[in-house]
Amino acid sequence: MTITEFLALSPITFLTMFALVVLCIEALSRNGERGSYVLSIVGTSVSAVFSLLSLDLTGTVCNGMVTIGGVGYLFCTLFSVAALFSIILSRSYLRGAGAGFGEFYLLIMFAAIGMMLMATAADLIMIFLGLELMSVCLYILAGFTRTRRVSNESSLKYFLLGAFATGFLLYGIALLYGASGTTSLAGLASKYQSLVTSPLFWIGSGLLLIGLAFKVGAVPFHMWVPDVYEGAPTPASGFMATGAKAAAFSAILLFFTRNDFASAEKIRLILVLLSAASMILGNLIAIAQTSIKRMLAYSSIAHAGYMLAGIAAANQTGRSGVMFYLISYTFMNLGAFGILSVFESGEGEKVTFDDYAGLGTSRPYYAALMSVFMLSLAGIPPFAGFFGKYYVFLAAVQSNLTWLAILGVLMSVVSVYYYLRVIMSMYFRKQEGEPLQVFGRTRLAVLTVAALLVIEIGLLPSGVLSILTTLY
Repeated sequence: MTITEFLALSPITFLTMFALVVLCIEALSRNGERGSYVLSIVGTSVSAVFSLLSLDLTGTVCNGMVTIGGVGYLFCTLFSVAALFSIILSRSYLRGAGAGFGEFYLLIMFAAIGMMLMATAADLIMIFLGLELMSVCLYILAGFTRTRRVSNESSLKYFLLGAFATGFLLYGIALLYGASGTTSLAGLASKYQSLVTSPLFWIGSGLLLIGLAFKVGAVPFHMWVPDVYEGAPTPASGFMATGAKAAAFSAILLFFTRNDFASAEKIRLILVLLSAASMILGNLIAIAQTSIKRMLAYSSIAHAGYMLAGIAAANQTGRSGVMFYLISYTFMNLGAFGILSVFESGEGEKVTFDDYAGLGTSRPYYAALMSVFMLSLAGIPPFAGFFGKYYVFLAAVQSNLTWLAILGVLMSVVSVYYYLRVIMSMYFRKQEGEPLQVFGRTRLAVLTVAALLVIEIGLLPSGVLSILTTLY
């Protein structure tokens, strides 16, 4: 790697350097948790800044394996910020759970690096490497509170099902290489017209889509989502629900939107079915949940369906709309899981609807923040979630998928019930027992920033969308 390439890859290289320093601290020191925490915050912040400063770069490096600048680095910014928020939100939680170890921050950083590799990939091999780096870290994060049986169970389920899904993805890459003679995304796009008659190409594409659909939690590859989110440490659940989902969607955008590949009849039909099934099942099952954590898990399946509608549209509005949705979803979902982590005891307690009864009286500021996140997730204007749904549904209508957009709107109406149920518990139910205790105050600033971003993006959506349109 030349100096020029090193500087061009600064968002990834600097985060990697900080992660390696944290790794050395954890390996050589018994009491390095504080230093690891500070360096992790600095590393993710520096990576986010360099990603923003490098948005105008173009081209590829590392022998055409990695792209620089553009929408890939916008994803890198998103991953860095998600990692930064997750690290800050996790410290007090981990101490309360008796798992205050610096390795947690290290795993978050390496997972973010894997996500960046996926978003900036110019080759299928790089997507696979990034996916595996991210996945291995997430398997460990899911079981980080190893004294809890449910945490070990979630880690094992995620590992077994994730390894199975990775097999599909890797076999799909092998078939694509066999059909085209290349794993380069640009090479596959240039040969697309000659590959449309190859059964091997379509089978490989289908297997690749299965592997990525598992990572976004789309139906019928969603079985792991509720159990893993419930058993994992709550800050890790938030990171998986946002960063990992965004990384998988970045790979889907890279492969399936080149030369309007998603508009091909075979692929489009699969995307539409995945979208519709995810919206229906995710929303309907979320209604029956008594745990807010499991409700958010099922709602994440529904949100994957909304975003898949934008992918299936296969147009400019869809691509920009999915990215807008991912940005909005990251902040509102990290905020929702962050609120849970503030009050959760670390033993999986204080996560039911009943636990939050009367929060509007005992902890009014936290209740207000939670209300912002719930209303945004429900798609209520003027919050960011409303415009995220608006753009993906608009893309579906423009692509003659009006029925899918109508289904999405109807399912969004259904989702209002269980999101408002949280607000009803906080403001219209009497508190029973002692008020929820706040564990750690440093997270309040992060939650406030997340809420302000959700509001600001909702009030000024055109500014964000214009940037996305320029990058695409």
